[in-house]
Amino acid sequence: MNLLIRLMIVLTTALFRKPLGLLDESVLSFRVWPNDLDIYGHMNNGRYLTVMDLGRIDLIFRMGLTRIAGKSRWHPLVASSLMRYKRSLPLFGHYKLHTRIVCWNDKWFFIEQKFKVHGHNIAVGLVKGLFYGPKGKVPPTEVVASFGQLIPSPLMPDAIRLWLESESQMTDVSKNT
Repeated sequence: MNLLIRLMIVLTTALFRKPLGLLDESVLSFRVWPNDLDIYGHMNNGRYLTVMDLGRIDLIFRMGLTRIAGKSRWHPLVASSLMRYKRSLPLFGHYKLHTRIVCWNDKWFFIEQKFKVHGHNIAVGLVKGLFYGPKGKVPPTEVVASFGQLIPSPLMPDAIRLWLESESQMTDVSKNT
């Protein structure tokens, strides 16, 4: 129920917040509630991924992509994510989630999501995703063109390039054992 309430708050407040451009950053504020905790008393590692969904929803909504995607019958899909946890978030701890599109290639969008407390990174996630429509995978260039602008992708950071290379080697780890 807590996540449904958070979703409603994110969607409602997005209506009144300024629109975002393709390369702008969404920033949302949250608090750690009792049902976010694991047995050790800090935010559960799986909850970070769920809260990241809310950050991407806010970003897509405020960019105007929900309207474009709805008309085109596109649906956002996450293909993979990579997380780095640096510190824990305690009960009732306040944090901000920063979400932005870092770059894209011919198939994927790459999104960075940072959990911050007082400007310090608590956890950092990278998400690889795309839009899927009636005709299959929608190339990022088509999604970007739907904004009415020809915006080239920013350069892909080395960290994302290395992540892609390591993913291609992980198709079936058990084959090597």
